[in-house]
This record gives sequence, C-alpha cells and structure tokens, in this order.
Amino acid sequence: MHKGKVFLWIAITVLFVGLGLGGAFCLQKTEKEEDIYKSLKLFGDAISLIQQKYVGEVDAKELIYGALRGMLSSLDPYSQFLDPDEYKDMQVQTEGEFGGLGIKIAIKDTILTVITPLDGTPADKKGIKAGDRIIKIDGESTEGITLLGAVKKLRGEPGSKVTITIYRESENKIFDVTIVRDIIKIESLKGVRIIEDNIGYIRLVELQEQTPEDFKEAILKLRDEGMDSLILDLRNNPGGLLESAVEIADMLIDEDGILVSTKAQSKNRSLTFKTKQKAILPSEMPIVVIVNGGSASGAEIIAGALQDYKRAVLLGEKTFGKGSVQTVIPLTDGSAVRLTTSKYFLPSGRSIHEKGITPDVVVEEKAEGVANKEKPERIFEELKKDEDIESLEEEIDEHDYQLMRAIDLIKGLKVYSKRYLKVER
Repeated sequence: MHKGKVFLWIAITVLFVGLGLGGAFCLQKTEKEEDIYKSLKLFGDAISLIQQKYVGEVDAKELIYGALRGMLSSLDPYSQFLDPDEYKDMQVQTEGEFGGLGIKIAIKDTILTVITPLDGTPADKKGIKAGDRIIKIDGESTEGITLLGAVKKLRGEPGSKVTITIYRESENKIFDVTIVRDIIKIESLKGVRIIEDNIGYIRLVELQEQTPEDFKEAILKLRDEGMDSLILDLRNNPGGLLESAVEIADMLIDEDGILVSTKAQSKNRSLTFKTKQKAILPSEMPIVVIVNGGSASGAEIIAGALQDYKRAVLLGEKTFGKGSVQTVIPLTDGSAVRLTTSKYFLPSGRSIHEKGITPDVVVEEKAEGVANKEKPERIFEELKKDEDIESLEEEIDEHDYQLMRAIDLIKGLKVYSKRYLKVER
C-alpha cells in the first residue's frame, strides 16, 4: 500500500480514537457517523497529497497537531488543542514558584486581551486595565497567538522583565509597559471595612476555595460593627470556582430558586444550582454591586443572580461576558483537548456568554480620551504603518469615581427605604 494511503488510515484511526469515536466506527454507522467518515477521508486525502507533493519534508505528527489546533481554535476563543508538552505544562503550572504579571487574559475579537489585572500585582501597579489589547510581547507581534502561547511568553523567572505593547481603545493610543515578574499571591477579599454612614464595603478579588468562608466572616464582622448597607465590589474579578460563586450568591439571596444553570450538548451533563440556605443579611438591607469590563465568569454569576432576584442594584460598566465552561480531555498520546462543554445561564434564563451584564446604573470609570472607531482587529495593520510607541509612566488614580457614585446611590436607597418603605410595628 502506498505510504500516503497508510498514513491516511493512521490519521483516521488516531482521530477516531482521540475523539472517542473508535467504538462507534466499528459498529453500524449512523448517518452522522457516515458524514464524519467522509470528512475524515477528505482530511486523509489532503494529508496524502501533502506527503506526496509538498516541496519540503513534513513531520506527520506535527501535521496532525497543526490540523487539530486549527480545528479547535475555529470553535471559540477558549477551546484549544494541547500537545503533550503543553498539556504537562498546564498540569504543573500551579505547582512550585514561577513569575507572572498578575493578569487574566483571553482571546477576544481575535486579539489577546486583558480580562483583568489582579489586585496588587505587578500588572496592576503598572496601570494595566481590563480591556487592554496586548499587541506585542517583547517586540514580537501577538497576531494569531494562542492563549497558551501567550501565557508561556508572559511567564518567567521572578525578577525578570517583560515588555508588553498595549493598545488601549478608550484612549486610542499604543504604548509600551515594562513589567518585572513576581510570584503572584492573590487574597480573595480586600478592603473589608465600614466606609461611612454605616455602609459596609467588601472587594471580592477572586473566587477561590476558601472565599465563601472568608466572605461570610467579613459579612459577620461588618454586621457586628453596625453595617446597615453593603457595597460589594466585583470590579476586575475574573471569576474562579463555580461552586464558590454559587455559595456567595446563596448567602445574599433569600428566595427559593435557581442561582445558575449550565447547559451542555447532553442533558445528562447539564447542571442546576439552587439556593440552599437562608440569607445572612436581612432582605431589607440595601446592596449595591460595582462591576466593570473586568468582572467575568463567576463574578458575573453573582452579579447576575443578585440582579435577577432584584436583591441588589448593579452599578458601573458592562461586564466581560465569559459565560462558558471548559473541560480538559486527555487524548491517547499524552496530548489533550480543552473544549467548551457548556454555557452558564442566569436565573432568568439569559446567557452571559459574549453578552455580559449591563448594570442598572451605568457609571464609567472616567471620561478620558476618545474611543477608536476602527475595528479592533485593524490595530495590527495600523501598527505596521506607525512604529512610534509612547512610554507609560506608572500612574495610579486615587480618585475612585465609581465607588463615590455607589456610596451616593446606597445613601439614596437608605433614605427611600426609611421614608417610604417603613413598616409600622
């Protein structure tokens, strides 16, 4: 048998086994499986032609890996193929110590985008913002880069430097930022305190395993200090554990019902999370939740559930819109597929994914600069024409306009509650 045809059957077998279709392939084929087989034959024919006619030497495994990368990346920005080295790297990335910048990233509109800088990290201290586009890393364009490829470039030895080139749409400018990598340690809660007028404040930074317990302790502490209203700050919270998001929403919602549901291709894999306990705050206590473009995933679940049950007023800017669940599935040769397997839906049934949540009261961080009217993906074309890059000096704005408006709003809610909703005893 011709070498190309042998490789064709190897490729088809590998793909069937790797995608879990090996068993079905041996049984009587359904119409859907026939379609898959025909498509795989087309794929095999293309590989055979490449093997026979391409001008250079072709590594068979790299050819298949390249096809798998393209196939997964065509689904959505979060699905991807991991070769054995990448899969191992992903498995050990939380072990030991490595230097990072302290940003959560995603591919959005085909461009590497900052979901959020993590509070107190090197990126945060350098003024990186949610929504910033990373168009170069150490002078190399990120056009077409994968999420894992970007993580590899951004990570490094603690104390080492990396220069990223940022395109900030809100100010229509491009600039370089040099950041010193550091060990990233994240506290899930920050700034727990009474601000003024008995208004409690909690900044929820990330949703970790310990977060619900820490959140409950913070609430009880503030309540003991006389808190009569709460500002929950979810700005730049990239999410984290789904279970932690559900537990926190459950603590604040005093109604029986769904907090969030996930819908997968198979009904057996779809999940529904409902309220389980009595709320730890009285239902008449005003709550304002601050969100922005860096509020994503689990943070959006909390904000969305509170909004749907009319338990809190949302203030700030539209959230990121990360409402999907990814599952990593190992393949037979040590590689893996990171696949979007389900999507989140809020209690009202609305989807977060790629839509985000619009707050009840829209308050922008600050009106500065003029937004670029061009499509985001055109930045790489413009970058090639103009290589002038301005430097960014470290600058932290101490004036938190959104928080000030949240305080004003909650004071208004308290006046309204006392004056118009007071119940005679």
